[in-house]
Amino acid sequence: MSDDTIIHFNPWRDFNDAAPTPDAFGVEPDPAQIAAFLDVVFGYCEGLIPVRGFVDKGQGFDGRPHNIWIPADATAPEKMATFANWAWREGAAVYVIPGTVAAQGEARAADVQQMQTVVVDLDTGDITAKLAHLRHYLGRPTLVVESGGRTPEGRDKLHVWWRLNEPVEGADVSEVCRLRGEIAAKVGGDTHFRSAHQPIRVAGSVYHKGGFQRIVRIAEQADHEVDLAEFAEAVAEMPPLDGIALPTSPSADKPSIDAVLTNPVRAAGEDDWTRFQGASAAIGHYLRLVHEGRLSGPEGWEAICGYNAAMLRPSWPLDRLQRETERLWALHVARNGPAQEVRQAPRVEAFTLGALLDDTSPMPDDIIAPRVLTPGGLLVLGGAPKVGKSDFLISWLVHMAAGVPFLGFMPPRPLRVFYLQAEIQYHYLRERLQALGLEPHLLAAARDGFVATPKLKLLLDSNGLPNVIEAVCGAFGDPPVDILCIDPIRNLFDGGPDGGGENDNAAMMFFLQERIEPLREAVNPECGVILAHHTRKLGKTQLREDPFLALSGASALRGFYTSGLILHRPDEERPERRLEIELRNGPALPSKLIDKRAGCWVELDPSGERIVRRDFGEKLDAERMRKRDVILQLLLDEAGRGKLYTALQFAESYENKAGLGGKDTIRDRISVLATKGDIKFVRDGRPFGLPRSTSKFGYLCVEGMVFPADSELVDPETGEIHPGGIPVLPSTYKCPQSGAPLPVENPTVWVYPEGEA
Repeated sequence: MSDDTIIHFNPWRDFNDAAPTPDAFGVEPDPAQIAAFLDVVFGYCEGLIPVRGFVDKGQGFDGRPHNIWIPADATAPEKMATFANWAWREGAAVYVIPGTVAAQGEARAADVQQMQTVVVDLDTGDITAKLAHLRHYLGRPTLVVESGGRTPEGRDKLHVWWRLNEPVEGADVSEVCRLRGEIAAKVGGDTHFRSAHQPIRVAGSVYHKGGFQRIVRIAEQADHEVDLAEFAEAVAEMPPLDGIALPTSPSADKPSIDAVLTNPVRAAGEDDWTRFQGASAAIGHYLRLVHEGRLSGPEGWEAICGYNAAMLRPSWPLDRLQRETERLWALHVARNGPAQEVRQAPRVEAFTLGALLDDTSPMPDDIIAPRVLTPGGLLVLGGAPKVGKSDFLISWLVHMAAGVPFLGFMPPRPLRVFYLQAEIQYHYLRERLQALGLEPHLLAAARDGFVATPKLKLLLDSNGLPNVIEAVCGAFGDPPVDILCIDPIRNLFDGGPDGGGENDNAAMMFFLQERIEPLREAVNPECGVILAHHTRKLGKTQLREDPFLALSGASALRGFYTSGLILHRPDEERPERRLEIELRNGPALPSKLIDKRAGCWVELDPSGERIVRRDFGEKLDAERMRKRDVILQLLLDEAGRGKLYTALQFAESYENKAGLGGKDTIRDRISVLATKGDIKFVRDGRPFGLPRSTSKFGYLCVEGMVFPADSELVDPETGEIHPGGIPVLPSTYKCPQSGAPLPVENPTVWVYPEGEA
């Protein structure tokens, strides 16, 4: 809109030249506050700001609403102030949708393209306590606006704003709306702000309700911005205000489709929702079924007419019902593309026992043997956050793409793998792949067979599904993909028209049957699908008895998959993970103890793992290591002071000292250390002023031991004088097999028995 464009709010009324109405209270719009408000709410955004003018109730007259769209640029404050002055004279309130759209006439939730704030409307209860709660957990707000209304207790109703450090678009707009709803639910605010197109009063405009004029006033303003991800974490960690009961789902204030379809609704708003809301919800539900090919057009219209006749009291006229249906269908097709063909129910095949017994044809090759992933199978890999699930999965898939076994899982050949992931951004994905500690020849073999997406910003819904199918088919056309992996399903989950979450059995079945299966059918009906999923915390006893109860979400998932894997840490203090395996199409496989060593995942020998009194055993191990370090250091220090010991003499000298215990305990430790090569022996003590040892082995010797000498050494570079020393070199060591004393071949090289370095 150019600067010289005249905005006509009402073609039959010229407000620009009307004389201002005298106001006894002197309340009029404040251009400075309007400008400050617009900067916080739209300062970073591009596009058009949808503005609304509604006559406030309680003034004794009605008026038509006025809608305008003004550019979110430097001219916005002046144009908004002009509109606010007109609205003030007409007794109208000024609202905006706190997000920008692309074109005039657009004002639906789906039209909002950018947002840069998070807002909560506090309009009931103890508003002071609610604001204090928000400050404590979410930090100082950017704006606190007194909306003009008052609670029955006389407290000012507030709009509390936090400005983001950059505008958000696409899926992040939905995230902002989700945060607005969650904050409102936790403090008892207005939950209607879950919708992107919910309007809100403009600070600096005038409130007129009930005949009282008040300025919509900025009570507080701070030059403060927040990061969306960090703010979302703070919202998640914020507990509900005392006395606030959270709804069971984000859409608790909207009726479920089941409730709409089974409860009559009467005119004049006598029920929980209006006839228009009920009809729109029911029509939308049946149109989605038609669009997805689950109902034919006539079947959908018949269902809509049935709802109208059975549930609307009185029913809508058929012409009105038809107009609304056609309107919603046009919107749905414009938003989601052409309708799918009506799906024909698959033919039911049945076989006699004899036919099954006589069929001795070869079994199809496993995609990943042994029976871990079979043709057309579904594998679910579950794991807690930060357990290494994605790292494990990437290493596994790269091995499969190279045709190389991984931890006992074997591909029949190099496989074509498409890794659809929604967590790791591009640069960090390539960094992780470049850091894989795999052999160069393995990486070379997998270069073209492994294809990954950077972090996706879409849902696997009717809009996202065609895009994913196009990406997979573009990467692997002929021959098609062998493995399609989705990591994690939470970030792509679509619970269907009812909007259910992962914990809802119906929503989970919808996702598996209407999203995952059509995706598989489109790219390769015989490919294997791997879903990465989060787990919830279970007690140790439950985890041992049935680890697959830890899978987050509905039980429908476990009943649907052909293979299940759970990656978890048996001991949170140790790095080892245990991989539990559950198969539907093959014999049970034992769990695997695995860990990442030198950048590679390896399988550990579970026989070396303690089962009984693990914590106590680890304390004993630590105590033995402490005694080893103390004994070796004492021998080194004593040699530096001119003392060498036999094993018996050392044990008697240090009995009950330095926490080493009794004489026999010390001798036992020395014997073990000699077997491990930490201690060796010197037979001839004459170079150190001692007689030749008559004991079985000799004097104790450790690596780096030096005996003091009478001579002095001069540093040729600095001239410093150091006391001289004689290296104490071993002549004998204890054979780790027989325990016999054997001569040392090269005293200057300290050799440990194999595996004891």
